[in-house]
Amino acid sequence: MSRADRAPLIPEQRHQELLRLLRSSGVLSIRDLTTALNVSHMTVRRDIAALEKSGRVVSVQGGVRLADGTGHAPPRERASRAALEMPRKRAIAGTAAGLVEDGMVIFLDAGTTCQSVVPLLAAHQDLTVVTNDFHAALALCDLPSAHAVHTGGEVDAASGSSSGPLAARTISTLNIDLCFLSAGSWDLTHGVTSHSTEKVLLKQTVMEAAASVALLADSTKWGTVERFRVTALDGLDTVVTDVGLPPEVADRIMEEGPSVLRPDVAVV
Repeated sequence: MSRADRAPLIPEQRHQELLRLLRSSGVLSIRDLTTALNVSHMTVRRDIAALEKSGRVVSVQGGVRLADGTGHAPPRERASRAALEMPRKRAIAGTAAGLVEDGMVIFLDAGTTCQSVVPLLAAHQDLTVVTNDFHAALALCDLPSAHAVHTGGEVDAASGSSSGPLAARTISTLNIDLCFLSAGSWDLTHGVTSHSTEKVLLKQTVMEAAASVALLADSTKWGTVERFRVTALDGLDTVVTDVGLPPEVADRIMEEGPSVLRPDVAVV
């Protein structure tokens, strides 16, 4: 099927495709984009204006480029990520904890946002908490009411977590009620993506073992893409993000299937 025969993209889909093209090329002309997107010059200029207003691109003579820092996943080192976007992480963690019920078996994926959920679990009884995150496992030692299980597996010192086939084997022996999935990169077109096949294997194994999957991802990670796909958005039951994600984007995500929770937070 030729590009001309394809159904036209809605604005959000065009915006994501425009950002994807810019990540590959750095700078593109208006003519390049009209050809690639199969739309008019006026439509491309409107899309650029919308993305420029949100701070994701910058107009240049005859074309457009990514804004500084746009379209790139957050740093992978734990120490660098831990200091980023703490108000968002706390708001997301508070909302995520509201999904937990006494007696559940829950999974906390590796990452600082999922780790922020741990102290909020103290209000619940008879929880089994499974995690591949060493920092979360240590924090769970302060929750005597929770039964903690670490997956084991291949250690990733940079993220303070483990993954790979051994960790996935542990997960496959469990019945999980609720999975809290983390993501460094997610968008409408590609879904949740990762830089590591080992992490993809673990995340997909957890999703298969879980009755319900909630993605915990702040809005600063929206619109970024890594090489390997974890899941399309329709593979999620819930997305917990923040009000930095525009309402129209949240609406498009809900059209894919998951509910979207956007706790209020002072965006700084």
